[in-house]
Amino acid sequence: MAFHDVRFPIGISLGAQGGPERRTDVVVLGSGYEQRNSRWADSRRSYNAGYGVRSLDDLHQVIEFFEERRGRLFGFRWRDHTDWKSCEPGHLTGALDQVIGTGDAATVSFDLVKTYGSTYAPWTRRIRKPVVGSIKVAVDGVEQIEASDFITDAVTGSIVFQPARVPAIGASVTAGFEFDVPVRFDTDMLEINIQGFRAGAIPSIPIVEIRL
Repeated sequence: MAFHDVRFPIGISLGAQGGPERRTDVVVLGSGYEQRNSRWADSRRSYNAGYGVRSLDDLHQVIEFFEERRGRLFGFRWRDHTDWKSCEPGHLTGALDQVIGTGDAATVSFDLVKTYGSTYAPWTRRIRKPVVGSIKVAVDGVEQIEASDFITDAVTGSIVFQPARVPAIGASVTAGFEFDVPVRFDTDMLEINIQGFRAGAIPSIPIVEIRL
């Protein structure tokens, strides 16, 4: 899928509105009981960047970014300011934040993931767009060194251990990281009324997560 490895202006995304969406079918039976079925295994995030636009300069930035992406054609990175770390947004990332696998003395590549919840039905999210330089990895609690112990595949969101550093059987592999959401514009036309904007109207700039 066509993707530009560039982030949407972070100052504008800071004021955006949006979050995760799921699709659930709910059938109410004659008795009043319900049958519920989840149509999506994973959630999908969507945003409206218009809420972050505060000036004509901001509008110009969005138009320039939109034109270079050719509308909906090319994907790009988006910083979700409520959820962009392996830990809580206000905390510092650490190599023990997320369990990403268990060694078997043979597997060299581990996908970066983030798990939500812990008791009833934890959901594991695949992280496709980690921030290069932010990734910390530990094996059985011992922090590893990037380049000498492992490398990061920024295209797939995986870490790959060097041949001599493959995790042993039963070793817990953990990671901490920052990440972006892969998204695209959800429109091929930006409708912006300058007079309305100056009067306080919020332009609609829909953004939707893409699956890679």
